[in-house]
Amino acid sequence: MQPLAISAYTLTTAAGAGRAAVGAALAESRCPLTRRERWALPMPVGEVEGIDAVSLLPAMRHFDCRNHRLAELALARDGFTEAVARARARYGAARIGVFAGTSTSGILETERAFRGLGEDEALPIGHPYATTHRLSALATFVSERLELAGPAISISTACSSSARAFAAASRHMRLGLCDAAVVAGVDSLCMTTLRGFTSLQLTADTPCRPFAADRAGLSIGEAAGFALLEREAAGAVRLYGYGESADAHHMSTPHPQAVGARLAMRRALASAGLSPDAVDYVNLHGTATRTNDAVEDVAVTAELGEVPASSTKGWTGHTLGAAGVVEALITAFAIERGWAPGTLNTAARDPAMALNLLTEGQEIPIRRALSNSFGFGGNNCTLVLGPEE
Repeated sequence: MQPLAISAYTLTTAAGAGRAAVGAALAESRCPLTRRERWALPMPVGEVEGIDAVSLLPAMRHFDCRNHRLAELALARDGFTEAVARARARYGAARIGVFAGTSTSGILETERAFRGLGEDEALPIGHPYATTHRLSALATFVSERLELAGPAISISTACSSSARAFAAASRHMRLGLCDAAVVAGVDSLCMTTLRGFTSLQLTADTPCRPFAADRAGLSIGEAAGFALLEREAAGAVRLYGYGESADAHHMSTPHPQAVGARLAMRRALASAGLSPDAVDYVNLHGTATRTNDAVEDVAVTAELGEVPASSTKGWTGHTLGAAGVVEALITAFAIERGWAPGTLNTAARDPAMALNLLTEGQEIPIRRALSNSFGFGGNNCTLVLGPEE
């Protein structure tokens, strides 16, 4: 594929709001995952500070929910809205698309509404489902907030959602349907995901420890990330390729031989015209569950050998539909600095695994990196990133 420049980006996670804050947390190996009384569950979460204090613009108040407040918090950082405004002036509002990944959108608003109802009551007619809970609400909110009029698409493929948003944006640009694209991933904490993953016995009662011998499960987090894709931008990190697959092996368990994960990585390398030995670093999906980490170990070592790799979920928690964009942008951050983050909370990897797992940050000149996102139902996506040639 023709490489696309990530000409501007921003991310907000439990580790901090904006690139500088997240970068400082990565450098300091500071874990923000902690228990929060508001969620009434005995496990640490990756909660973003300051969401409750965010106010949407008056014209956007009908979109008000935790998910869109989180999006607004992120959009206010790193000059991102200004970068989009300059792109809008260059291309026109109708030529910039929005491709947004989320898994639950603003479902928390509907949860709160149901908690206030009696057993036989229905949601009131005025409940703002269409602009909060509905999956299309995120893409619509971002498009209107940034004053764009191009394609606006929400993608929900579980934990690969916002990685697949990069792929969808690339295809639209290649087909001439837009000249630039805003890729977004936003997922906020809600009881559906917290209790859902708990019921699956996938959550840990301590901060997650990806690929550790004593790993006990994932930590749920919330995050928002945004990237502006253009065909040309000097000095920018570039999207060189992507690979997608859907093995549909099981609703919530990956294929034991990593068939779908391996296919996504293979397709990503083919898309970028690369051989496996060209990869310098992999940002792993690395959820810290027993099965997922073991399967990703199989996939990465089979396809790439002993490439340096790490999971950054110890800083963010598993941010579900936002994980793809957040981890791609952390990878972009690593490329810019020539420094790969370690795997926070993991002192030593599981000896049964063959991965070349970085447990501490390490200076590495990164020419090409992969970012893996593997979702429920076998929805897999791998992105290839690197500096300008």
